[in-house]
Amino acid sequence: MGTGADNTWVGTVLADQLPSAEAGSGAKTVAGPGSRWMGVGHSGAQDSHEAGSGAAAIALQGRQAQLLVVFASVLHDLPAVLAGVNKVGGGVPVIGCTTHGEICPSGPHDGSVVVAALGGDGFSVATAVERDVSRDQRGAGERLAQHLTTAPEDPHRPYRVLIMLTDGFTREQETILRGAYSVVGATVPLFGGAAGDAGRMQRTFQFHGTDVLTDAVVAAYLCSDAPLAVAIGHGWNKVGDPMIVTGATGGRVTELDYGPALDAYLERLDAPPEVYSDPTAFSSFALSRPVGVQRRRGEQVVNFSTEVRLDDRSLGGGIAISQGSLVWPMVGTTESILDAVERACTGAVTDLAGRAPIGYLTFSCAALRAVIGDAGIIKEAARLSKQADGTPYAGFYTYGEIARTRGIDGFHNQTFVVLALA
Repeated sequence: MGTGADNTWVGTVLADQLPSAEAGSGAKTVAGPGSRWMGVGHSGAQDSHEAGSGAAAIALQGRQAQLLVVFASVLHDLPAVLAGVNKVGGGVPVIGCTTHGEICPSGPHDGSVVVAALGGDGFSVATAVERDVSRDQRGAGERLAQHLTTAPEDPHRPYRVLIMLTDGFTREQETILRGAYSVVGATVPLFGGAAGDAGRMQRTFQFHGTDVLTDAVVAAYLCSDAPLAVAIGHGWNKVGDPMIVTGATGGRVTELDYGPALDAYLERLDAPPEVYSDPTAFSSFALSRPVGVQRRRGEQVVNFSTEVRLDDRSLGGGIAISQGSLVWPMVGTTESILDAVERACTGAVTDLAGRAPIGYLTFSCAALRAVIGDAGIIKEAARLSKQADGTPYAGFYTYGEIARTRGIDGFHNQTFVVLALA
């Protein structure tokens, strides 16, 4: 494992185009020096079956894959999308989810379908799903990991990663990750994201095979004979001295430095008066001012803009913060956020032990998209394209990012995460 520069952390598994108006577009397929390859396909077709089959056909290019990962707009007929993907995939394992926007080399998109295909004898894959996750988050993570890791490890494929896609509205998602971590241990990083619903804030969906699910977590246990690397970056900087969480309950922070949490947070940021009493003004203000929670490897970024509660002056963001934690309000700029994208990509490639990447999965936060705007995500696409330099990548804008390389805390907000595959 290694530590990247500034706000980027990297872990290795041990043992230029802008958006087009075309209905479909595909990324270059890259094969590794062994028998591993990655392909990416995109379709903007309005017909959902056609969008799924078209994106999958571009990604596969007639080859047999080991895994298909589908990122689809919630605006589509999702069973039809999966029917199209599976028709072309011919029984290949499928996981995926809905998005707050799709990411691929032809640029950021809305209302489309992106498919990533991983293939070759150098990969082996197992997939699994857990339903009704909100009833028992930790147990769901444990059962999922246990199901995926029951087969004996293959010494010829010593590099492993657990890719997880969750429901964006599940509370305390870090508990799911802790359950998985208790099974796979420290040598297997966790990577993934929380599904979105195009900003509707109603319901997200997860895909497994031909099934469209909600309140679920789907996962793929990917084993490779070449290195894999996970990296995370954020462009936020601390404001002032740390504050102590002196009260926390029900996944919310009630007190900071023995005062009402919301007021302490706003006072530190010198917020205007209307933010203290207007939920809409608070959400707009807090969106670009997340909170950093001190962890051994750096800050875990938490977005407090979506769960406003002015009556009891508490703060909540879907991630439980323990009493006694040290936290800071954080600020950033479009440029600092974009710089973090480059650092994360560079850090992941550095940890591939000198091997060239064959592809990337890249997840960016929906809250970051809201902060930097439409012009900003086009700049983000250009940065990604420059970093990839013709290597395929696929991903989506999430309602939370998963990247655990050290420790047990791996769920983040307002960050950029990348999985590089050699």
